[in-house]
Amino acid sequence: MHVDSGPSRPTRAEYYMGIALAVRRRANCIGNRVGALLVREDRIIATGYNGTPQHMPNCDEGGCERCANRAKYPSHSAYDVCICVHAEQNALLTAARFGIAVEGAVLYTTLRPCFSCAKELLQARVHAVYYLHDWRHPDDDLWAQYRRLEREFAGGVARIQVDDPEAEWAVSKIRERAVNGSDLVERGRT
Repeated sequence: MHVDSGPSRPTRAEYYMGIALAVRRRANCIGNRVGALLVREDRIIATGYNGTPQHMPNCDEGGCERCANRAKYPSHSAYDVCICVHAEQNALLTAARFGIAVEGAVLYTTLRPCFSCAKELLQARVHAVYYLHDWRHPDDDLWAQYRRLEREFAGGVARIQVDDPEAEWAVSKIRERAVNGSDLVERGRT
């Protein structure tokens, strides 16, 4: 007797990235919308999405000066004045707030982590990073420095290919390509 098993069972990486995509739906950034989760010993220990700190107006309400004035603060600049907290940072901070150790955890995120997040993840001793959408700094020297950071993750940094039906809503460079019809437009993280 043959039993229809339904859709194929996702790999663990596909499963966790699917959850990161669900977490991303809470993101409230005008730039990229990102979801992330930390997994340790095959258990989710924390999630995070990007947006302004608690009890502050969200980006779409004018909460962040940098996000509200994209022409004044172009991509890859003024992160020091952006009040948005990245998804990866929020996952780390959530774990810290509840006293959950992250050493040895694996991060699943819908966008390759930025410089700051990569440094913080390394310092917290996160073991590996898996991401869905790519991000690259446009300056070759800084990109080389970023790649050095990535090589320090004991478990590596790798891209996961899963379907993202909301990519145009979530990823600024994809939204901009849709508007401008060009693959040459490349924007930053937020």
